[in-house]
Amino acid sequence: MGNAGYAPDRDTPVKSYAVLMAWLSALAAGFARWFRASGRQLPDRIDPVDLALVTVASHKASRLIAKDRVTASIRAPFTRYQGEAGPSEVSERPRGRGLRRAIGELIACPYCLGMWTSSALIAGLLVVPRFTRWVSSVLVAFFGSDLLQIAYKKAEDTL
Repeated sequence: MGNAGYAPDRDTPVKSYAVLMAWLSALAAGFARWFRASGRQLPDRIDPVDLALVTVASHKASRLIAKDRVTASIRAPFTRYQGEAGPSEVSERPRGRGLRRAIGELIACPYCLGMWTSSALIAGLLVVPRFTRWVSSVLVAFFGSDLLQIAYKKAEDTL
């Protein structure tokens, strides 16, 4: 089974995507095994308030990792700066080939990172709920602050 014909006019690292998916799956399986061995029980459901909290926190964490100017050092080995992309955000393109490119595509894409940040926060709720709620609350407050900054700037520009 080859992937050569998948996107002949694009440099799409399909095999490297498979490596990243396998890595995420292995992390999830390892966590599930550890969780079960620890004697903990999965809840029947996640409290709706916690779910809303980690949803917004995951959104903010994904954008922080993928777009924030300050986190460029994390992305720099895998991406190339393209320009400004909004308040305190940058636009970057993945670089390199194979796994380097696939990682660049992942960490420069807040949508792509959403699965990873959501998984980490939900796992945190299961193991260290108080700490996870605190971290999530910081991220939600940060998100709210962003919205207020944008609204303030818009109001300033229209007055």
